[in-house]
Amino acid sequence: MKKGQILEGYIERVDFPNKGFAVVEGEEKKVIVKNTVPEQKVRFAVNKIRKGQAEGRLLEILEHSPEECQPACPHFGVCGGCTYQNLPYEKQVEMKEAQIHAMMDAAVDGDYIWEGVKESPVREAYRNKMEFSFGDEYKDGPLALGMHKRGSFHDIVNVTECKIVDEDFRRIIKAVLEFATDTGLPYYHRMRHTGFFRHLLVRKAVRTGEILIDLVTTSEAQLDEARLVEKLTGLSYDGKLAGILHTTNNSLADVVKDEGTKILYGQDYFYEELLGLKFKITPFSFFQTNSLGAEVLYEAARSYIGETKDKVIFDLYSGTGTIAQILAPVAKKVVGVEIVEEAVEAAKENAALNGLDNCTFWAGDVLKVIDDLGEVPDLIVLDPPRDGVHPKALEKIIDFGVERMVYIACKPTSLARDLELLQGRGYQVERIGCVDLFPSTYHIETVVLLSKGEVDSKKIRVEFSLEDMDMSEFQDGATYTQIKDYVLEHSGLKVSNLYISQIKRKCGIEVGKNYNLPKSEDSRQPLCPPEKEKAIREAFKYFGMI
Repeated sequence: MKKGQILEGYIERVDFPNKGFAVVEGEEKKVIVKNTVPEQKVRFAVNKIRKGQAEGRLLEILEHSPEECQPACPHFGVCGGCTYQNLPYEKQVEMKEAQIHAMMDAAVDGDYIWEGVKESPVREAYRNKMEFSFGDEYKDGPLALGMHKRGSFHDIVNVTECKIVDEDFRRIIKAVLEFATDTGLPYYHRMRHTGFFRHLLVRKAVRTGEILIDLVTTSEAQLDEARLVEKLTGLSYDGKLAGILHTTNNSLADVVKDEGTKILYGQDYFYEELLGLKFKITPFSFFQTNSLGAEVLYEAARSYIGETKDKVIFDLYSGTGTIAQILAPVAKKVVGVEIVEEAVEAAKENAALNGLDNCTFWAGDVLKVIDDLGEVPDLIVLDPPRDGVHPKALEKIIDFGVERMVYIACKPTSLARDLELLQGRGYQVERIGCVDLFPSTYHIETVVLLSKGEVDSKKIRVEFSLEDMDMSEFQDGATYTQIKDYVLEHSGLKVSNLYISQIKRKCGIEVGKNYNLPKSEDSRQPLCPPEKEKAIREAFKYFGMI
């Protein structure tokens, strides 16, 4: 088997997140082919061979699985947003459950109660927030507004019939694309860093039906604000239009970033309701994207937490304080910690809105803030971002020695890694369950209840530090791969090992003596651009390296 070779294979199984394992006749090793489902026969091109593992790019489905169905969305297979619309929902859940159960079995020491997957209350039109991108349908093609084409960083698919949002989203995206096309202004080119139209952010509350629309552009041209407002206010909505906004974003990264937002119509917020509580949502505040599914998730978390009367609860990575406020009515006090200051302000405002005076919210990194909280918790809830909990922060969390801890994970691989440290420090996994907040995709939320195990008289308890453990994954704070992944996810920039080692040396971080140095004094190496240096330094800060 060699790179570039075209092969055919049978998909034996699919592991999380969406890694199909193809069996190829005459080949001993299986090949990972993404975007496949079990029992398909596929043709693929081998595009990577590393450490004995081959990966292939899907070219064609030669034979469909007997489990497949006709996708409801005409964009499926071209759009990169959904993975499993070609499977009945029950089969999607079945496959996700098998994947996560197997992963947790491998990660957990001892017995635990597996509670399976709770289904999303809605399977289509479940999303309350979407970020659409401007681009072209193909190189130098017509203006497009939608999602990235599967496997492409550049091409955009018009998703005017997207099925994971409701009709109001579809009306808005059609109208904004018409408006942008009529202006004749170009989209923002990600490589040239020129152009005007960048993103369209749409949010809609499920309970109240309120809609917020935010058009994101650069400052290269003047937006015809009156014409945009006229276009959008003239639409017929099933919900109610709360506000139209214009955000300026001149950053190089291909992410929605607020560098100034102007209200063109109405207001810059709306209200959503969860489990009897009211929440004020702004354009950039974090809120679960499946409102009805979030109620199932938080009910599950609340049941795991158990008795809360007269208890002090820490809600770490608290976002806009949703979990904190759900627990506050039945707790003595809840302390939330969140690194995004806007989210903390929203949490405080929401707590006041709901008449809760026993919630305190801190802005800052959990690793740095946790020592200054001035409280000793009885229970801890963790709901970290996709990267999981930094190991140094997790050590501090463990040192509180709380009897019970609930971990809510949006990325099960990060959860599995963190469970290793938690169990090594005396916590036992009691219960694990999942909630499918993202039908048609491979994403899923996992909830874990951990308890402090009793010390058996026949056992010796050993205390140890990070130095005693194999923490190769976090050597020097993080691996090069982790830093590259973090930079790409948070800034949209791709960085090389060379650039990372250059910035490591600038920051006084130890690098291998000859690692990524020029081969001779005359050799010329490209220097890390300022925007990439900034992004790499942010990654170093996140991983506690500087």
